[in-house]
Amino acid sequence: MALADQDLKAAIAVTRFGLGAKPGEIAQARQDPQGYLRAQIRRSGADQPPGEAATSAQRMAEFREYRRDRKDARVEKTADVGAPRLKAAQMETGAQNQTEARDPVKVVGNMLRQDISSDFTARTQLGASTDASFRERWTLFWANHFTVSATKAITGTIVGPFEEEAIRPNVFGRFMDLLGAAESHPAMLTYLDQIQSIGPNSQFAMFARRRAPRGVGQAGIQEAVQRKVGLNENLAREIMELHTVGVDGGYTQADVTEFARAMTGLSIGSERDGVYGGAVFREQAHEPGERTIMGVGYNQRGKGQTNAILTDLAAKPQTARFVCTKLARHFVSDDPSPALVARLESAWTVSNGDLAHVAEALIAAPEAWDPTPRKFKTPYEFIVSSFRAAGGQPPNFQSFGPILTALGQKPFSAPSPKGWPEDAQSWAAPDSIVKRMQFAQAFSSATARDRDPRILASDALGERLSVETAKAIARAESRPEGFALLLMSPEFQRR
Repeated sequence: MALADQDLKAAIAVTRFGLGAKPGEIAQARQDPQGYLRAQIRRSGADQPPGEAATSAQRMAEFREYRRDRKDARVEKTADVGAPRLKAAQMETGAQNQTEARDPVKVVGNMLRQDISSDFTARTQLGASTDASFRERWTLFWANHFTVSATKAITGTIVGPFEEEAIRPNVFGRFMDLLGAAESHPAMLTYLDQIQSIGPNSQFAMFARRRAPRGVGQAGIQEAVQRKVGLNENLAREIMELHTVGVDGGYTQADVTEFARAMTGLSIGSERDGVYGGAVFREQAHEPGERTIMGVGYNQRGKGQTNAILTDLAAKPQTARFVCTKLARHFVSDDPSPALVARLESAWTVSNGDLAHVAEALIAAPEAWDPTPRKFKTPYEFIVSSFRAAGGQPPNFQSFGPILTALGQKPFSAPSPKGWPEDAQSWAAPDSIVKRMQFAQAFSSATARDRDPRILASDALGERLSVETAKAIARAESRPEGFALLLMSPEFQRR
């Protein structure tokens, strides 16, 4: 291979497959770009963010305590109805501030914000500093594929633990194992309302009917029971539509309903279970009976029925095609070539969904090394790659969180179970470009006052740096201005 080609491949390896180049990183990849990436595939899984984060069970226990406080506050407020107003002297001594500090609603809000900011900061610091950014990008793809969002308070406090417990350990293992870990995690069960799903003919439902008030007619009993128990199809639908076979995968609404019936009983533990906040299966809430889904019959009992269905969905060819198309779209192009998708799909099929094998196929695919940059960076990718280009990492949430929100990618808050969009059109609106420029200017002023932007540009882009951009940076009136021009250059904005 010609030396120039090798230099370009090194730049592509670090900036397209990874999260952007740190100073000296492209030089490290130059000797063997593909080997540099293959070395980052690790059977034990992805790296964990720095620090000692709380587990999902611990976070759920904290949330339970705050919910108790909120309930107690409501009871106390009801008991105080009609009581005299607090004396003015009490107000003057700060009693009002103390009451606000103990307000369970505000406490939960503060707790949620602290959990999200600390977890997301640790994740971003890892992305900005890791020496294995292909491994991290691969992980972030799967976290977005199995989206859980902080749009619900009970879910928001465990989005970080969800990634650490369900996603990161499994990203280079079997897809079936990753699928099972993601779908049974408390974050997914709360986000998609699985904890509310109870079989209409389950033991729990029959018990509820027997406990219905006397004197209520049959219609009244049914109405009362339906208010307490019922089928929720959200998780079943999203598993089929978004996580496995895809919306065009050949399933019907009847299949979704049958799958939802099979999953009844899958919930999270309470104090009585002895595993508060962990995944449990409650046989008494499970809808009994055999199921038929996408033409396949399932006569297993209890949790075994769900496991059998998930195993079959993971192995279907529609799943291989759907997920491999998403992988090609994420790493290479908004409109990936059929040849690339076919290579990934073949690797998936022959390895029975071995994700390490699929990652190796992606690295080996010639289509993935096309020098034309076709992917526009999401706000998160832009921010992380900016820190990497500067050779640093964010010191705190305020250094990147507000700009991510302003750019439309609020931390851990994807707008729907589909996750964050991958296409350029979603992120390249004129207003967003202006906000990126404002960040680039402020960031450059803070990080590049005493550094030569020409060297930073060469380190960040290698052979991908165009002559035009190099000239513009060299002619900049100041070093910060030169670095800002680098960050806003077409080749830095794309990968």
